[in-house]
Amino acid sequence: MESGMYDLIVIGAGPGGYEAAAHAGRLGKRVAVIEKQYVGGTCLNAGCIPTKTFLRSSRLLAECRNAAAFGVRVPAAELDMPAVIARKDRVVATLTRGVEGLLKRTGVEVVRGTARLVSRSEVRVDGRPYTARNILIATGSRPSVPPIPGIQSSRVLDSTSVLSLPEIPARLAIIGGGYIGLEFAGFFAAAGTETTVIEVLPRIASGCDADISARLLQALRKSGVRFLTSCAVAAVDGNTVHYRDENGAAASLCADYVLNATGRVPVLENLGLEEVGVDFTRRGIRTSDQGKTNVAGVWACGDVTGRRLLAHAAAREGIVAVNNMFGKPDRIRYEAVPSVIYTHPEVAGVGRTEEELKAEGIAYRKSLAPMALAGRFLVENEAGMGVVKVLAGEKYGEILGVHAMGDLSSEFIVAAAAMIETEMCAADVAQLVFPHPTVSEAMKEAILQLAH
Repeated sequence: MESGMYDLIVIGAGPGGYEAAAHAGRLGKRVAVIEKQYVGGTCLNAGCIPTKTFLRSSRLLAECRNAAAFGVRVPAAELDMPAVIARKDRVVATLTRGVEGLLKRTGVEVVRGTARLVSRSEVRVDGRPYTARNILIATGSRPSVPPIPGIQSSRVLDSTSVLSLPEIPARLAIIGGGYIGLEFAGFFAAAGTETTVIEVLPRIASGCDADISARLLQALRKSGVRFLTSCAVAAVDGNTVHYRDENGAAASLCADYVLNATGRVPVLENLGLEEVGVDFTRRGIRTSDQGKTNVAGVWACGDVTGRRLLAHAAAREGIVAVNNMFGKPDRIRYEAVPSVIYTHPEVAGVGRTEEELKAEGIAYRKSLAPMALAGRFLVENEAGMGVVKVLAGEKYGEILGVHAMGDLSSEFIVAAAAMIETEMCAADVAQLVFPHPTVSEAMKEAILQLAH
């Protein structure tokens, strides 16, 4: 390790941290990234990528079972869980090597160990001092552990440990109907598990537009997932979940395993934030849209800020912070950050929901178009459910929100994000040429309804 001051020290090598470090490296800055566990962070090692490999396997299983509708005969298909896990491990290993290669190519030094802030310009890693002109905190998040008696039972899994189950359970109870719980519900239901989701709120996927949430509930119920909404879990006793139903009556549910999918919380402990005077709450470190904290020279990005717990938001936040710290004004526009739930069918959205527009008193118009308007959707989906909803300003027709349910929606939602980022109106979109046949044409049709 060379002595001397770094231009930037990044604490955490997840998507926010490694993208920021690599960006600063490309700018010719001297950069170190400190990581105590694994390069790539939760997303790569125990989050986005592993779960998507699982979901690809379950989707392929479903396709095999429904192949006759496409004129293909497939013998009895079944899921080989050890093989699914082995494939997940291969994919993760390949991508980890890719991230390590990126850091090496951009001249970023990787320091292994646990970091703690000592001052606005000094970090200690397992007692060793490192100094920098700028420090970027990118420590990410961990699974939330709600104050439910018995939640620490050996039969209770979280979003990390569930990835190592050696066999498919006969029954699974999932606490939480957000994107984590829904994605795992889809996987296990497709694999043949009797799957029940218990959600304290009246609807699932509460961050989504209500129309899309209701349609997703219908689709997942059709696929075999059981939902208990407006139900509050009171305790877990081994593999039995005790809860209060929507009427307040006591009830219980037995399963082989219980999955705690109640969300994630920022990793803030033992970072030295209090000593340095960084402003934070249990919800995360407070930052500006430029990535600044209240302490000069100390920045933060990603899940640790509690703003948008999404890997791609973290990456953009990290790059924005680097640009600002080295003299290039930049900011992240949170209203243009898309999100995806990788259920079957997929859900994707960007911008404001209809509920948000009503709450803010913004006048708007809306349109809904079935995805079946797009020939590609009919080709790819036999009796598949899909819809695109577009919200636009009442006076000028500016695109305020696009929300979709249907497979392949994750691949075109970035176009909607670009429309919102550049403040396009429906009439402007009418001049764009969408490729044919693609599922994105359903979004075009929904927008054209608002162009006049």
